Amino acid sequence: MERTLPQPPAQNQASRTAQVSVVVIGYNDAAHVADAVRSALAQGPAVREVIAVDDCSTDGSVDILTRLADADPRLRVIRREANSGGCGTPRNDGIDAAAAPYVMFLDSDDVLPPGAAAALLGAAHRHGAEVAAGLCVRRELPSGREVPWQPELYTKARLVPRPELRSRLVHDTLCVNKLYRTEFLREHGIRFPEGRFIYEDFVFTARMLAAAPRIALVPDTVYVWHVRRAAAKLSISLDRAGIANWQARMEAHRQSVEILRDARGTGGKRLARAARAKFLDHSLRMYTRELTARGTEYQREWWALTRAYLATFDDADLDAAPAPGRVIARVLLAAEEPRDLTRLRQVAARPARLAPPYAHAADATPIWAEDLPEVTLEHLLVRPVRLLPIAVDGELRPAATADGSRLTLRLRELYGRVADAGPATVDVELVHRQGELAGLRRTAAFRAEKPGETWVTTLLLDLGSLDDGVWDIRLRLHFDDGTTRDTTANAVAGPGLLRRTVVPSRRRGVLLVQPYATQAGNLSVRLAPGVRGVAGVAKRRLTRLVRTLRSAAPGH
Repeated sequence: MERTLPQPPAQNQASRTAQVSVVVIGYNDAAHVADAVRSALAQGPAVREVIAVDDCSTDGSVDILTRLADADPRLRVIRREANSGGCGTPRNDGIDAAAAPYVMFLDSDDVLPPGAAAALLGAAHRHGAEVAAGLCVRRELPSGREVPWQPELYTKARLVPRPELRSRLVHDTLCVNKLYRTEFLREHGIRFPEGRFIYEDFVFTARMLAAAPRIALVPDTVYVWHVRRAAAKLSISLDRAGIANWQARMEAHRQSVEILRDARGTGGKRLARAARAKFLDHSLRMYTRELTARGTEYQREWWALTRAYLATFDDADLDAAPAPGRVIARVLLAAEEPRDLTRLRQVAARPARLAPPYAHAADATPIWAEDLPEVTLEHLLVRPVRLLPIAVDGELRPAATADGSRLTLRLRELYGRVADAGPATVDVELVHRQGELAGLRRTAAFRAEKPGETWVTTLLLDLGSLDDGVWDIRLRLHFDDGTTRDTTANAVAGPGLLRRTVVPSRRRGVLLVQPYATQAGNLSVRLAPGVRGVAGVAKRRLTRLVRTLRSAAPGH
């Protein structure tokens, strides 16, 4: 049956303005809510109204909103009489109250960049689209470093006539970087889960995709998501220390898959499979990277819960996922108890690394371990070198002289693929985490340490020439056959490694150098001058300790 596509209304430019309701939700966020509301009001003539839904705050947020409303009649304030416990209910209140043809959402601790509403509204009108979406950037505070969210979707302007034609849409589960036709949401009953429901965006986005809208994509940055990891109270999605967070994420994902699978036509089934592949490649990998930092009780419970959920996936679901997530899932399904957590963390890293042992089945097929022969790794024999999970161990030993810090890199064999390619050289780059600026670049040649097993090289780094902050170590491996592989180094622990060292600095006299392993096990280095550096390290450690103790407390 041919589908009748909605046509853009015949309107002049003036009548197309003032067509957006921006729904801002907040709870006890007096420090940030004014900035969020002002960023919505500053969108210009595209915005007809801003609806601020306060979820029964007790910190003075309502007084701030009231003063803003007195100064700008486009702002309406709705105060809930009881706290809903989540983000879904206040957003639903906003949908119900919206008077404009289009609606978009904004959280009280984020902002809309200038021109966001106009960019989305223009795309919706050009294509007669029920939904328009643009790029969201995660802005780390206080550093200001910005990381794009799902940038692959927003490389250029385009129309997606049906969601299943661009199945990667299931990767962008955010609701806030999109504009929705208000009647489209109401007609299809597309709402957020009510009450205390974490990851409510997952379900809302699945309901939206299941309704098969035309979706206009724009490359413009339309949302700035503020990430405050040092805040006294982490946001709901960032607070992953307790097992309840993982349970909530799996439940939201389970509901999303069911919604997509039950959608009419074959498109929903295709999107449901893509959503499961995304779960393996994103959620499973992210939480696996954190496992070694959790307690034994958490690890056991997480393992059991995850195995039970993965048991609902079929082989086609697993095969649709990229190799790292697929391998992690198969290890979980094959082992009843937690095992190989450090090795799994490396597989979950980006880019993935596969550390030894490199076992073989009786027929020479690569396998995860001799006692788990069902977890086969035959894909490693055919993948291009640039995609192989090659393992490089890194040891950084700060020296007593400013230019004498030694970085030793040890490249490991991988089922014969590394030896066949012929390790030649490695480009080492130290990149400042906040500024994304290269601080040091070095190239060194590998030499065979154990022929056919490991190759090694050592470089001298002048760490004293770098600015303060965290520096990530990035590697590009070059092989004799002309191939390359971008990767990171696994931070090796041991005597004299990963500990703070005071080294002289020509610029600052004394420099505190701290090599450390990131959450994914990557080797990075933190630099800070003298006394201030020691105090900063102590403060960060104390903050992490307090959070750990809170998460371990009964009833957390």
